[in-house]
Amino acid sequence: MRRMALYILLIIGLPFAILAVILPANSYKAQGITALDCDGPMSVLIIAIPVLLLYAGGMILLYRDKSRRFHRIAALCCLFVSLAIGWNVIAAVREAYGDASIEACA
Repeated sequence: MRRMALYILLIIGLPFAILAVILPANSYKAQGITALDCDGPMSVLIIAIPVLLLYAGGMILLYRDKSRRFHRIAALCCLFVSLAIGWNVIAAVREAYGDASIEACA
């Protein structure tokens, strides 16, 4: 029953995970404008951090259950989702705290 609840949470969190992956680190560059985004990475982090915690926790819990192969495959999928979200978080933080951004947005 616990695993079923975890799978339901992961399925409910999937749209938020997709949103956390596709949110641009710089909204101006996404529109084709070469400008700095001085708002910071908060637009990405506010969605990405809770979803990253959900999928990383789900990955750990599913990997620890060694009884079924299906749980291992689901844990691997959670790992891939967590890596994609983490990549976007790193890109957002790197964009906000880069050399050009520090000088222009101070």
